Amino acid sequence: MRAFPAEPRFYTGAPGAKMDIIFIDELRVTTLIGIYPREQAAPQTLEISLQIGTSTEHAGHSDDIRDTIDYAEVIERLRADLERHRFRLLETLAEHVASVALDDFGAAWARVSVAKLGVMRGVRRAGVVIERSRKPAEGP
Repeated sequence: MRAFPAEPRFYTGAPGAKMDIIFIDELRVTTLIGIYPREQAAPQTLEISLQIGTSTEHAGHSDDIRDTIDYAEVIERLRADLERHRFRLLETLAEHVASVALDDFGAAWARVSVAKLGVMRGVRRAGVVIERSRKPAEGP
C-alpha cells in the first residue's frame, strides 16, 4: 500500500492563485454505518462525491502529478479509512472526508456529498452535503 504524504507537497495559497476543482464523482464504497442495530449489523453501500479546491496551474505547466492532488491517492486513502473506521452518522463521515482533503492533501476547500442508497422505500438516495475551507494560519 502506498504511503500518503505527511505534508501537502504543493502550494495552494499564493496571492492571486486560481481556484480549480479536482473532482471524484459517485465513489461507491461498502461499510458499516448507522445508528440503528440493523444498520450496524450489515454493510451498506454509500456514494461519495468530492470536489477539491486547489490550484492546478503549476501541474498544468509541469505535467507532473507531484504538483497536484492525485485523486487516485485520495480514493485509496478514503477506501482504507472506511475499512478501518466505523461512523454512526453520514455527517461525521463527511467531516472526515473533508478533513482528509484539507489537512492531509493540502486542499484549500472541499465540498463533500455522502449518500446512502435505497435506504428507504421510494427514496433513491438520502444524505448530506458539506463545504469546508482551510482554517486561516494563526499569527505569532
